[in-house]
Amino acid sequence: MTVLVTGSRGRVGSALVRTLHERNFDVRAGSASPDKLAFPTDVETVSLRLDDPSGHAVALDGVSAVFLYCEPAGIEAFIEQAEAGGVEHVVVMSADAVLRPGAEHDPIARGHLLVERALAESSLTTTPLNCGALASNALPWAWSLRARGAVALPYPDSYADPVDERDVAEAAFAVLTDPARRGRSYHLTGPEALSFAEQVRVIATAVGRDIPIERVPPEVWRANKPDFMPGDIADALLTLWAASTEPVPLTHDVEHLVGRPARSFTEWAACHVDTFRAWPQPGRRSS
Repeated sequence: MTVLVTGSRGRVGSALVRTLHERNFDVRAGSASPDKLAFPTDVETVSLRLDDPSGHAVALDGVSAVFLYCEPAGIEAFIEQAEAGGVEHVVVMSADAVLRPGAEHDPIARGHLLVERALAESSLTTTPLNCGALASNALPWAWSLRARGAVALPYPDSYADPVDERDVAEAAFAVLTDPARRGRSYHLTGPEALSFAEQVRVIATAVGRDIPIERVPPEVWRANKPDFMPGDIADALLTLWAASTEPVPLTHDVEHLVGRPARSFTEWAACHVDTFRAWPQPGRRSS
């Protein structure tokens, strides 16, 4: 069995490639920038943009299973080539936004729904992994620390279910390699519901320094959103955060798939202390 992993430069995709390789599965790492991949030399790499059908045939040649990031642009062409090439199973990394009421009108869910529905209408066996909030969503807080000396949040008391990307990769490995787990959807969450303020405190404990939180008006956060984030996504996030005033529901699907409890946010923070240590000490200028 050869597995094509799309988005192999991402945190989940790269971890999955390494897991498949270490456990002696044939894996092909697809990326828009294959020259920037850093895998062992015996891992096959291929140029692949999901929104550019010109590379689909080469990437899918001889592939029996695919780990697919949700990219709605070009999904019909990708499915057509996968069916023609004999692909049997697609594991799609989706979002739990598709499980919420009104998902059809939610910009966060819309693209994921388009991909899931296109796959469901195809002849391919499909297994969606509907992921909760990825733990790495906290990484941009390090930029805020460097710029402002505090984590700027519009809704510090908003709750999420941070799931470690390594757990998503291991869950994907489980459903890719065990036929008995194919063809149903899994809702992947972390093991605990934490507010943003609680997540900041976990990071502060790992770093060994107090990390201030600065509550900013939603419109200020919106005006300073990351350049890569579309405006409608930013608005949808603000709406979601404003409404998430209670701990979110959790599942045990990670534990069911990988055979152990999901990694805690404390474990994630311990692996990223260097990222959050690199900000100016009070009373000192950064060079």
